[in-house]
Amino acid sequence: MARTRVQWSTGNVFRDLGLAPEEAGSLKIRADLMIAIERLIKRRKLTQAGAAKLLGVTQPRISDLVRGKIELFSIDTLVDMLTRAGVRVRVNVSRPHGKGAEAA
Repeated sequence: MARTRVQWSTGNVFRDLGLAPEEAGSLKIRADLMIAIERLIKRRKLTQAGAAKLLGVTQPRISDLVRGKIELFSIDTLVDMLTRAGVRVRVNVSRPHGKGAEAA
């Protein structure tokens, strides 16, 4: 019987997929912000048109967001969208920890 090798996650799926730390970090932040926007849309029961109006973008931009087109959104754009919706966005910066962590 073949043995299955298990590898623990770094906590960032993009890093686990082998992307460079800088790119993986940016993608993780963008993904987290996009998830927050999607949850806001669902919680407020907004249509894409309603979400677009609230967030200050076009309906096609909301469509891109809910389809997960992460490459089309910058961190700044996503933060702006959340701010327009009245969401307070906070940044928490901490030292990396665990195996292979570099000094911050």
